Amino acid sequence: MKPIRRKSKQRERIYDFIRSRMDHPTAHHVYEVLKKEMPSLSLGNVYRNINILVEDGLLTRREFGDGNEHYDAIPGLHYHFICDTCKSVIDFPMPLQGLITKKARNMSKHSISGHTIQFFGTCEKCRKRKKGR
Repeated sequence: MKPIRRKSKQRERIYDFIRSRMDHPTAHHVYEVLKKEMPSLSLGNVYRNINILVEDGLLTRREFGDGNEHYDAIPGLHYHFICDTCKSVIDFPMPLQGLITKKARNMSKHSISGHTIQFFGTCEKCRKRKKGR
């Protein structure tokens, strides 16, 4: 049984901030941005509130190979694009996602619960920056 949690303005703002973004921020990035509007916010508060949001199923922890935990407010199946240049992580929805899992289940003797795919390359911002040189 889940514990009954008090409402928290900080937690709500942290969740709204992460939910508004497609780049999967780290806790440190969340802290750096929100500290400007909430001076009493500490990095420890950010981590505690993110952990509660993860426990409640509102956020998912993701690893993208940079040694940092990133947070994703989309709990369902979706893919990601990771820029080789700036290392940004961007949601990359594709209509075939559910079909791939279904085909894998049909082809395998294993019990498959899902899958993940990450695409790599140069993001639009970095491409434009390179062209501008």
